[in-house]
Amino acid sequence: MTQIKPWSQAAVRGALVALMFGSVMTVSADVDLPTKFDNARSISNTRHNLTQRQAAGGPVSTTMDRFRNDYGEVCVYCHTPHGSNANVVLPLWNRTIKATTYNTYDQLGTSTITQQVSQPGPNSLSCLSCHDGQVAVDSVINMPGAGGYLAAQATVQNNTFLNAWTNPSGIDATVHVGLDPVVANGCLSCHSAGAGINGTGATDFAAFVIGTDLRNDHPVGVRFPTPGPGVDFNTPGATRPGLRWFDNNGNNFPDPREVRLYDSGEGFEVECASCHDPHGVPSAGVGSSFNPSFLRVSNAGSAVCLTCHTK
Repeated sequence: MTQIKPWSQAAVRGALVALMFGSVMTVSADVDLPTKFDNARSISNTRHNLTQRQAAGGPVSTTMDRFRNDYGEVCVYCHTPHGSNANVVLPLWNRTIKATTYNTYDQLGTSTITQQVSQPGPNSLSCLSCHDGQVAVDSVINMPGAGGYLAAQATVQNNTFLNAWTNPSGIDATVHVGLDPVVANGCLSCHSAGAGINGTGATDFAAFVIGTDLRNDHPVGVRFPTPGPGVDFNTPGATRPGLRWFDNNGNNFPDPREVRLYDSGEGFEVECASCHDPHGVPSAGVGSSFNPSFLRVSNAGSAVCLTCHTK
């Protein structure tokens, strides 16, 4: 099926002018556009709102309607009250997660890794289910309403199933794209510096495309060192089954703004959600802007790093 590119009329006119006059036109994508979401109060006002709608202003959702289903609900892209993914221990998980063996940080052979590294646990797979680029951003198991359920979607993206959804705009998705590292295959066909004229007006998303090779990212699935002489790590102050965290306010509750470690059966490990909360964490109390990059702690002065590392 041919993928229709969302060229603007102005972009098309510019290309025609260049051809008419025999000139060579150099076009590059916009690489650092600020988000139109205000990143405060709710996940609805962040880029994790895949409907691309908010109370006022913001992106026009119909721009994306050919490339992803607009389910009209923010939470459904990750969660469902019924028929969730039983293959992963995550809260009512609604996304497709393919069986994957990731390249992990220990495969670099670096001497700085002294702890066991395993495959990413559930609290990394939740993030990777979008950010490794293997499935579309709208690849869910259970769509809103009745009849839009397919159990096999838990592990395999079925485009026939996804095509059955009707977008509210009436412009239905004919392709379902994700954060594929191959520019031509997904979001990066517009959202990258290599997108050319297609990327005009689109923010570069390359930094959010992780892929299945995790060797150039902070280790996930790595066991947290046991405190002791010569160990340059701080000790989390609170523990409950499956979770340890740096209890900065001493309330013995894992608040969203506190870095944590997860035990999914191989000891307490660092996972993506150790440092990131996909719902957003206020930087200065209720109603304030969320920390950049969905961080649990602002990294001003390397605060995220120094939560765990003693340097």
